[in-house]
Order: sequence, then structure tokens, then C-alpha cells
Amino acid sequence: MANNGKAKLKTLFVRQILEEETDSDHGLSMRQLIERLQEYGIEAERKSIYRDIELLREFGVDIRTYQRHPVEYAIATRDFSLPQLMLLVDAVESCRSLTQRQSRALITNLKLLASDPQRDQLDRRIHVSGRIASKNDSVFGHIDLIHDALRQRTMVEFMYYRLGADGRRQATHDGKPHVVTPVLVSYDDGFYYLTAWDDDHGRMVEFRIDRMGSLSLSQQRAASNDEIARWTCENDGHVSFGRMNGEQATVTLAVDAGKTEIVLDRFGEAAQLDCGDGGAATATVKVRVSEQFFGWVAGLGNTVRIAGPESLKREYRAYLHGLIED
Repeated sequence: MANNGKAKLKTLFVRQILEEETDSDHGLSMRQLIERLQEYGIEAERKSIYRDIELLREFGVDIRTYQRHPVEYAIATRDFSLPQLMLLVDAVESCRSLTQRQSRALITNLKLLASDPQRDQLDRRIHVSGRIASKNDSVFGHIDLIHDALRQRTMVEFMYYRLGADGRRQATHDGKPHVVTPVLVSYDDGFYYLTAWDDDHGRMVEFRIDRMGSLSLSQQRAASNDEIARWTCENDGHVSFGRMNGEQATVTLAVDAGKTEIVLDRFGEAAQLDCGDGGAATATVKVRVSEQFFGWVAGLGNTVRIAGPESLKREYRAYLHGLIED
């Protein structure tokens, strides 16, 4: 073995080579391992590499011996399997809240968890219809800072922007910073949202995090009240449409035969189904009543109808009449 500093790290180089080039389907022979080490300037004999492999096995590295021609060695078990990495890459590719630069950087890091032969299979391109790539690269920095505020029980201060008719960002709140108590960070339909308590309005408000600017921790202590304390547990069972905060209601939907899948796709296991004759069903769901909810029902073309309560049916009729008024 060559007398150099790298030779002292030979065992680590063996692990690195196996991690980069092998998996359960692809191995390296002893001759190939010797050649790879030579590329790093390390001369090694078979016996010493056998010892390295045994040492790594004792350390917990799952190095398997495959009786092929010639015999091959490979790391068979990794922190993430190839299908798991594919799912992660697909999730990153289809996440609308990531910029293209962020997406590429994350996928590059995910590829490092796979072997060289597997990395080509992670070159996936997902087309998401109507995808809107956020232009705000600071979203994840904002999320970290908001979680700092939650841990430290302080308010956050930021500017908030909306797009004007000319397509340019315009500051809300008369150009003054918003100062609110963060309550919850959520993810919905490709965007991150902050639910916060606003002392000025005396209620919960919601902000899209990619529309924030100049976010910082405030010196003011976070507000504390019953609504904040109850917020996360009370809201879990209710479904919002379009991030609109309407009144909470338990709704009964009449569902035509063959259309129950539509309701299950939207509400999942939260929908309580009662099957009737001919495949029709009623579904009991919890929602936040809003025009977006009414629009969702209307868009299903009478295959899903609001069956109760009566007060909500009247409100829905008024909504439909309002759409056709001059």
C-alpha cells in the first residue's frame, strides 16, 4: 500500500466507492475495487479490502456478497429505496411553491442518496397543469423564521404584497408592516400559508408566505387567548375551499350513483357515507361555508347536491340566483 495520507482513510474510501457505484442490482468485483482505489492514489491488496469490508459490516453498513462471475460486493440497503427517492423527486418536481432553482438544488441533493446507476432513473420531469412557480426564493427562510417565532412566543412583522391590475406588486395595509401572532403554518394546493392572530382586527387572518417581504421577529410577545389555544384542534375536522374562512358547518350531500368517488377524492376519510338504493348515497362532511364551496357543488352539474341543512340550501339558492342577476 502506498505510504500516503489517503491510505489511512482506505476503509472510508471503500465505503464511498460502494455507496456511489453499487446497489442491490449493481456490484463491484474485487478487481474493480482495487482499480477504483488506485484512481484515488491508494494501492491495496485483496486481503486488506476484505478486512475493510468486514469492518464496515461490523459498523452496520449492509454490504452484501453476490455470487456472480466474478463475485461482486454491493451496499444493498440504503436510507431510502429507489421507489422512495422517485416519490420524493416527483413531489419536488410538482411542488408549485418551489422556484426552478430550488427544485433543481433539492433534486441534486436527493440524487446523492442513490447509487450512480440509479441516478439516471431519478431524471424525471413532471408536468403539472397550471403550475405556478413561486418567484420568491425566501419562502423556506420565512418558514424557518416563523417557526422560530412560534418557539420563542413572539410576534412576526412583515410587509405583505398583492399583484395590481398592472401586474406589479403593491403593498397592503397602507404600506405599513403587519404585526401578528403566528399560530400555524400550512401547505395547500402548492403554496404555504401562515394563519395568525391579528390584534387590530380581533380575529384570525391568513397570509400566503410567498407574498411576504422583510419578515422579521418582533420584540412584542405573542398574543394569548382561547381562540388561539383552540385553533389547531378545532380546525382539523373542517375543509376550506380556496383558503376561505367561512362559518363551520356540517353538511349533508346527496350523491348520484357512481359519483361517490368525487366526494371521497375531495374529503377523504372525513366523509361519512350512507349508501342508498341503486348506488346513490348521502355524505356527511364538515366544511367552511364559502362561495368557493358553493362553486364546487355547482361545478358538479347536479350530480352532487346540498341536502341539508335547510338554511344552507337557502343560502346556496341565493348564491345561484346572484350569479344570473343583471
